[in-house]
Amino acid sequence: MKNILAVALAAVAISAAPALAQTAGTSGASTSKTHAHKSGSTTRAKGGSDQAFVKEAAIGGLAEVQLGNLAKEKASNSDVKQFGERMVTDHSKANDELKQVAQKQNVQLPTDLDAKHKALVARLSKLSGDAFDKAYMKEMLSDHKHDVAAFKKESSSGKDADVKQFASSTLPTLEDHLKLAQDTASKVGVSGATGTSGHHAAKKSGTRKSTSGR
Repeated sequence: MKNILAVALAAVAISAAPALAQTAGTSGASTSKTHAHKSGSTTRAKGGSDQAFVKEAAIGGLAEVQLGNLAKEKASNSDVKQFGERMVTDHSKANDELKQVAQKQNVQLPTDLDAKHKALVARLSKLSGDAFDKAYMKEMLSDHKHDVAAFKKESSSGKDADVKQFASSTLPTLEDHLKLAQDTASKVGVSGATGTSGHHAAKKSGTRKSTSGR
C-alpha cells in the first residue's frame, strides 16, 4: 500500500514539473520583455528631443528663406531688403548643413512649410510698403529671440553630438541675426514687438519651436 502511494505521489510531482517550469519561464520572459521595452522607450525618449529639434529647425529654415525672398521683393525700406537677403543667404547655408545632420540621424526632413507657416507667408504677401516692413520685422524680432534661446538649450542639453554641434555652430549666426533684426526693426518704427507667426504656436507644445539654423 505504501509503495502504491509513493508511486502515485511521484507521478503527480512529475506531471506538475513542466507546468511549473513553463510558468516560471513565461514570467521571466515577460519580465525581460518589460525591461527591454522600458529600455527601448528610454532610448527613444532621449533621441526624440534631438529629432524634434532637427525637424522644427528645418521648418523654420524653410520659412526664413521664403520670407527673406518675400522681403527682397516687397520691402520698401532698403535695410529691410538687405535683412531679407541676409536671411536667404545664411539660412540656405544652415539648411544644407542641417540636411547632412539629418542624414546621419536617419531623420526625414520636411520639404515644404506647414499650414501655419504657409498662412504667415500668405498674410505677409498681401502687404506692401511700410506695412510689410513693420509686419516682417516684428516676426523676425520675435522669431530670432526664440531661436537664440532654443539653440542655446540644444547646444547645452542635447543628447546627440552631431545635433549639438549644429546648434552650437549656428548659434553665433542667430545671435547676429537677432542684433540685426533689432537694429533694422528700430529703423522702421518697430521696437521689441512680438510677432504672431505660426512659428510661435509650436512654442506651447513644450519643446516649442526650434527653428532653422536661424
